[in-house]
Amino acid sequence: MGSHPLPEPTTAAGREGLAALLERPGSAVVGLDFDGTLAEIVPDPDQARAHPGAVPALARLAPLLRSVAVITGRPARVAVDYGGFAGVEELAGLVVLGAYGAERWEAADGELRAPAPPPGVAAVKAELPAVLDAHGGGRGLWTEDKGRAVAVHTRRAEDPHAAFERLRAPLYALAERHGLIVEPGRLVLELRPPGMDKGVALTDHIRATGADTVLYAGDDLGDLAAFAAVERLRDEGLRGVLVCSGSTEVTELADRADLVVDGPAGVVSLLDALATAARRG
Repeated sequence: MGSHPLPEPTTAAGREGLAALLERPGSAVVGLDFDGTLAEIVPDPDQARAHPGAVPALARLAPLLRSVAVITGRPARVAVDYGGFAGVEELAGLVVLGAYGAERWEAADGELRAPAPPPGVAAVKAELPAVLDAHGGGRGLWTEDKGRAVAVHTRRAEDPHAAFERLRAPLYALAERHGLIVEPGRLVLELRPPGMDKGVALTDHIRATGADTVLYAGDDLGDLAAFAAVERLRDEGLRGVLVCSGSTEVTELADRADLVVDGPAGVVSLLDALATAARRG
């Protein structure tokens, strides 16, 4: 580790944010999505694991920062287990904000704070099989129970994109009937409670820590809320860097990012390069 060159953002705001992070890392928060950013997207979500270099890179970088926050739609405990974040001394300040910020796990004490799911989630889970059957469900679909949400993955269907589009309207209708919203992603439609998103979670965390600089890295549509939050914070005077973990499936983030890297391997290389540059500073 430590041999990766530090890439340069393509925007003035990104370069300013990166310079501020390297000059004062102790005043900075690094926020990271999990799937597609720290972990590769895989056909079976239960098989996702953090890139093997993620924890070593974070272990070098995290002690230099105000905070590292992993912000994910997954349950916080699942992200902790799949990320391998528990029991790493250098990650004592790491926080996992799961279910888009509704759940919180802190490495410092290993405690998970998670409210009970709203009743609409149970109702949707009960009705979902019939809705899928009525709209050409069948082989290849994968339903993921996230506790406070439920996700329907079409990646393993015979025609993943056609299945995604076919299910979009009925799943939106199902969610609306029970007071939930749909979070679309990379061949996944997630039905979840409203009120929290990655932008709210990131903003609340930055304000709670008193950080004046933020770098956020994500890959999917759910990360657009975090990108928008960083843009608003920059308007308020904070320095920020928007990083896209690039893929061919979602291009919206790349269009708004200050820096695009090559998937989770590129994110890990960036984290490692940041650790090296911040130590030199």
